[in-house]
Amino acid sequence: MRSDNRTAGQLRPIKITRHFTEYAEGSVLIECGKTKVLCTATVEDNVPRWLKGTGQGWVTAEYSLLPRSTKTRVSREAARGKQTGRTVEIQRLIGRALRAVVDLKALGERSITVDCDVIQADGGTRTASITGAFVALVDAIDYTFGGFGKFPITDFCAAISVGIGPNGPITDLCYEEDSAAVVDMNVVRTGAGNLIEVQGTGEHGTFSRNELNALLDLAEAATDELMANQRDVLGSVADKIGKVYPDALAMASEGDK
Repeated sequence: MRSDNRTAGQLRPIKITRHFTEYAEGSVLIECGKTKVLCTATVEDNVPRWLKGTGQGWVTAEYSLLPRSTKTRVSREAARGKQTGRTVEIQRLIGRALRAVVDLKALGERSITVDCDVIQADGGTRTASITGAFVALVDAIDYTFGGFGKFPITDFCAAISVGIGPNGPITDLCYEEDSAAVVDMNVVRTGAGNLIEVQGTGEHGTFSRNELNALLDLAEAATDELMANQRDVLGSVADKIGKVYPDALAMASEGDK
């Protein structure tokens, strides 16, 4: 048993609250144990200059630790005038993960920015951000889907941290476990079971191929559970994912059902 009495493959309690704020096209508060992240998705009818005229959209992300999301105050990066390497890495990861399950052509020349603001951090903030950002993205697209002939979300997407602790492989590391882990790994998967990204590092030692396989098995089970949770939370909206509609009118009719 672990410090919070979980088994090796057990997730922390997860709660996803949709429509958490009023103004964003999609907004979610995701809680994974003590980790809490606010994810808001904004849709704009423009694209970066290098995409103008291509008929293709874009999805990107920004990530931030709020000042007292940790035990000691974190300075606002805007006040410092520069983002840390960690922040840049994480927001690029979130953006890559989301774009992997978006048909950018079907999106048209629209941009969606998902802001992931960590309210409280206890490990797994980047993976919680991806899992929550996906739901916010789906809601944002659903809110503005009238002009789409194909629902631009092609599949589900979720992420989880796994690692090797003193007693072997474990899932969903809290900060205490993460800081002491021999191996730390983040895994992002689709609903079809394909891997989007695997970030694995031997923090305090090396790991074998068999241990890598064990970690991926834990991540597979965990992300399947997270995506089942996403589906339950999204309700009927989840049924639109991967659907092709003959025209916008048909989508409007579907939405009225």
